[in-house]
Amino acid sequence: MAPSHVLRCCQRGLAWIPVIFIALVVCWSYYAYVVELCIYTIPSTGEKIIYLVVFHLSFIMFVWSYWKTIFTRPANPSKEFCLPKAEKEQYEKEERPEAQQEILKRVASSLPLYTRTGAGAIRYCDRCQVIKPDRCHHCSACDMCVLKMDHHCPWVNNCVGFSNYKFFILFLAYSLIYCLFIAATVLQYFIKFWTLCRRKSAENCPKSDLPDSHAKFHVLFLFFVAAMFCISILSLFTYHLWLVGKNRSTIEAFRAPVFRNGPDKNGFSLGFTKNIAQVFGDQKKYWLLPVFTSQGDGLTFPTRLVASDPEQPTVVLHPDTQSKSAEDGSIQQSSPLSESQNRLLDNHVHTNEDQGNALKSDESETITISMESES
Repeated sequence: MAPSHVLRCCQRGLAWIPVIFIALVVCWSYYAYVVELCIYTIPSTGEKIIYLVVFHLSFIMFVWSYWKTIFTRPANPSKEFCLPKAEKEQYEKEERPEAQQEILKRVASSLPLYTRTGAGAIRYCDRCQVIKPDRCHHCSACDMCVLKMDHHCPWVNNCVGFSNYKFFILFLAYSLIYCLFIAATVLQYFIKFWTLCRRKSAENCPKSDLPDSHAKFHVLFLFFVAAMFCISILSLFTYHLWLVGKNRSTIEAFRAPVFRNGPDKNGFSLGFTKNIAQVFGDQKKYWLLPVFTSQGDGLTFPTRLVASDPEQPTVVLHPDTQSKSAEDGSIQQSSPLSESQNRLLDNHVHTNEDQGNALKSDESETITISMESES
């Protein structure tokens, strides 16, 4: 048998085949559209110029976003999620899963973790030897843990996750625009080439201003390829737009993330506007450019105020305490709010009527607020 590293090299080489295939199709489409259609087929100069300008704009944005999706390295968990040396040695010596979980819980108590496994255990990757941050998963193809992993895409030979998810969405958008533009502008010439000169007898063939050359084969095939890719990309692009609006990854759409108080498929949803900003950023002028503008660091994410966590304390603020604290310039509480919670509470509180978590206030009554801490 060949050494394992040789097999890995072969697998990595074969993984580039889909990318090479797409690159060859794109290069051929460029030649067929620019040379065979615009230069040799279209008779009108003005039409040529308009088609070439719009085509090159969509082509540049498509190639740029595709390049960024392929060559942006997936983000990995930071060193703080690795077990300290002493705990790591103790974890490896332990054979009982219960004892290993106690070690992980002790280390994870200082980390901003809100999700658990289906059994309620700390999410730990034995392969990478790290405690998995929220929304992080191990990719077997890349052999690494990827922050906010969505899926591994063979057409880009890369993991789609926190570092390149925006690029992937733009890649789908610009590839759809690219294919739609080609299909729409080629359609009239496709019809002419398809209908004209189909009869064997030259006398029965109507006259046409189109040249009788091999360009017609490029035009015919170009329309079929563009239409085929349009259909496939449109469904995928629509699905991922829905995921962005719900603030879910593909993995979370099939398996709801499990929090300490149970699974919640909408646990990371902050509302449509904030969900869009999570991926594309706050500045709309950068939304259509394949430059990184996603919010956060990929390690922690804002969460909704879901049902009260049994492991977390309940903070009770009395009216007299509030007034006294206001005079002192601070409010006393048993545990500090996390950065994620602060971002949520800056604008408005998301309530959940189904689980009975309403924020109740009255001038003469005690105000009770249930909140999560990072412990």
